Amino acid sequence: MSIRRCEILLLEPREEVVFQLQDLLSGGNGMVRTLQWVALAPHLDAPVVVSAHQREILGTLSPSQWVEPGDSIATVEEIAALIDCGLVLESVAVGPGRDHQLREQRLRESYWHPLGAILHAFTRWDNVDAVKNTEDSGTVTATSMREVLGPPPLMTVPAAEEHSFSLPDSEQNAFDSLLLRRATCRNFDDSRPLTTDLFSRMLRRVFAAQAQVKVSDDLVFFKKNSPSGGGLHPMEAYLMIQQVEGITPGLYRYLADSHRLLPLPTPDQGLRDFIMESVGQQHWFANAHCLVAMVPRFDRTFWKYRRHAKGYRVVTLEAGHLSQTLYLSATDLGLGAFVTGAINEKHLERGFGLDPIQQGALAVCGFGWRSTRMLTAELDPLEQVWERAD
Repeated sequence: MSIRRCEILLLEPREEVVFQLQDLLSGGNGMVRTLQWVALAPHLDAPVVVSAHQREILGTLSPSQWVEPGDSIATVEEIAALIDCGLVLESVAVGPGRDHQLREQRLRESYWHPLGAILHAFTRWDNVDAVKNTEDSGTVTATSMREVLGPPPLMTVPAAEEHSFSLPDSEQNAFDSLLLRRATCRNFDDSRPLTTDLFSRMLRRVFAAQAQVKVSDDLVFFKKNSPSGGGLHPMEAYLMIQQVEGITPGLYRYLADSHRLLPLPTPDQGLRDFIMESVGQQHWFANAHCLVAMVPRFDRTFWKYRRHAKGYRVVTLEAGHLSQTLYLSATDLGLGAFVTGAINEKHLERGFGLDPIQQGALAVCGFGWRSTRMLTAELDPLEQVWERAD
């Protein structure tokens, strides 16, 4: 049997602070600090605490060259412990309890940049209640945010007026008016279904392939209504449909090349609970007629940008491009729209059957009829959506 270290590994020194009453009673401040080393490997489900000696062992092993265990500075028992936690890999066939070795191999074959892989793997949420976190921090309203956090940095850094000059105003057209009406919707009308025509038009505008360029039988470039790094368009739309005429509520995958829906298994917990968990209990979004998990195919982008420092960045930019297209399309059709990054990615991965190494939920957006009443506050300073109450 030969061994090697996992390919992507970051060793981080962390300080853990806990309150201990005994420390306070003995004259301390009650805060006990412990320093430890943590290994971050994106093919594993969680960080792994390692000793200083294990850290040194990992530093002597190659991630690419197989060596015999006896060639390392570790004992058989120390190597076995690192194999068990997934930081060291064996050359032999994968056996029981070695699922991490299969995941690590998929990670190698996906051409991730190391820092991008670590960022993606360890910023994913699971079972996080974003609403409760906001309530616990006392930052629910704008006033309370100011009280707790202090003043924010200025939107524009002050500059000397004598060195600046005014630009000419231009007459507004229909597109300018559309932009001014764009606002995040936090009040959806769940008393009436969305028409099939509007639903279909939204998906076609935002996510569908509009045209294609066939280079060869296995290389086709698509044209969509939003830009994409390298023209690769890795983002797929996984739908949570609640109220659309003629479509059974449930989970679906949108096929962008053919403008079709593929039904997926219904979540065991029920659709509404699944959605609430997906958006971190943000109930003001959970009433949307259709919610969309934006799921990139990382392997598609990294096929071109192999271990590229900007590869992950262009994928995340695409989520922003798509959400703005969704906002403007919905506004044009008289609908409300939203996008949120406060999502439980691991929950969505389980529900849609995604492999987070090659796929992963980046954000959830949605659209539907606006409510006639604003029960949850919305930011509409131009009063383009809501008229000021007298």
